[in-house]
Amino acid sequence: MTTDDPGWFTSSYSENGGACVEVAANLVESRGVVPVRDSKDPEGPALVFAASSWSAFVTDVKSGHLPIV
Repeated sequence: MTTDDPGWFTSSYSENGGACVEVAANLVESRGVVPVRDSKDPEGPALVFAASSWSAFVTDVKSGHLPIV
């Protein structure tokens, strides 16, 4: 793995029920992006968000502005 390869991880809040997303936060510094993918389909597509947009999303979820469903 090079420094530009995604280092995928699943949230510690995941209950390992198979309905998870994986995030690769290691690309924030080098590319300014956060890729997100479905853990059930690791070879499938990934959505790529600007780091600032991902950070705003996570902040809103944590603050309760976007309910977790």
